[in-house]
Amino acid sequence: MILKQVQKRLQSHQPRTINAPLPEAAVLIPLTDDDEPELIFTRRASHMNTHSGEVAFPGGKHDPSDQSLVHTALRESYEEMALPPEQVTVIGQSDAVISRFGLKVTPVVGIIAADTPLKANTAELDRIFSVPLSYFLEAKNLTFSRVKRGNGHIHLPAFWYGEYLIWGLTAVILVEFLNTTVDAGIALQASFIEHHFGPKRH
Repeated sequence: MILKQVQKRLQSHQPRTINAPLPEAAVLIPLTDDDEPELIFTRRASHMNTHSGEVAFPGGKHDPSDQSLVHTALRESYEEMALPPEQVTVIGQSDAVISRFGLKVTPVVGIIAADTPLKANTAELDRIFSVPLSYFLEAKNLTFSRVKRGNGHIHLPAFWYGEYLIWGLTAVILVEFLNTTVDAGIALQASFIEHHFGPKRH
């Protein structure tokens, strides 16, 4: 079962840490417990000041009252899509990343029941949707977006799923999770990784 593989890989994985004095945030990578598991995403409401209309994992900034970054991810998931923390089985963390706004973001991976009712907080979101994990492992579904960085451009992975474009930081978080847990083998441009996180560990 693929979920068992994901859990086993995360248990032995040493997530990348970023030793920089930056404000922190956390997102939840929610996986359903189906035989064919799905990943749950949100789409930010068009009236939001930042990331409006963008697809993202549920999450947000670390609050001083949060006990941990896992707590941050679970709290934000409850606030954004009414996912009760007690219904999430946290199985590990993926590699930390830095957003274009200078936030250090830690992805927390959790499993939820496939029939868990979710409801979008319309103050922040306009949609909650799920995508089969297997979808991201089909080469035909992978594309690359050209993103400006400094005086040049880099190419980052992206996926279209119906009307939804999964790109940017969310796609980077997703790809690193897939590469770690299910051997997706999706290339991330070395210059992007080294610029944001330092030389890649082996």
